[in-house]
Amino acid sequence: MPTSTQPQPSSDPHPAHPAPLRLQAAPPAADDDLIDRGIAEWRHARPDIDSSGKRIVGRLIRLEEIVLKPINHALRSHGLTYFEYAVLATLRVAPEPAGLAPRYLLSRLLCSSGGLSNLLKRLEKRGLVQRAADPADGRGVRVRLTAAGRALADRAMPDHARVEQQLVAMLSAEERDTLAQLLNRVLVGNAPHLRLAALEGRKSGPAP
Repeated sequence: MPTSTQPQPSSDPHPAHPAPLRLQAAPPAADDDLIDRGIAEWRHARPDIDSSGKRIVGRLIRLEEIVLKPINHALRSHGLTYFEYAVLATLRVAPEPAGLAPRYLLSRLLCSSGGLSNLLKRLEKRGLVQRAADPADGRGVRVRLTAAGRALADRAMPDHARVEQQLVAMLSAEERDTLAQLLNRVLVGNAPHLRLAALEGRKSGPAP
């Protein structure tokens, strides 16, 4: 009598209910995420559409929320949102003692002109920035930090930089350089006016 507990092959060459043939799915890639699954669904439902752009664009859109959440959390202790902080930090590192023209300031920020105007009003009301006539153009305006704005920027900048480092900690120095260059090509390739505005702002000195 056999003592093995292993199942024995069936003596019926034609079982009544043969097991269906199943193709084993490939294990998901290490970086499989919501975007990969979404692209797979698109390809299944609309194979006539090239949805490969979502591999990049979809992740950029998703990353906005993922990145801004910890940044805003770190800046909350300073009483700032990211965009308020961005204005202060950009002015803080600007080499021009008279401040920056709103147009050049806008070229460094991710907000609309209307959004920038509202930001400046709020920051000015809090005594963090001031607007004055442009010494090089009487019809223009320059924005600069007050002493309180400079002090607040100096306190917040290390916390912001720390969060940025944490967000890219999984990348090597070489990978960071490569990603930065590729993202720059995408950014300038779709918004060439940003490069022109930055070059114009450098005429009076090095970029902030």
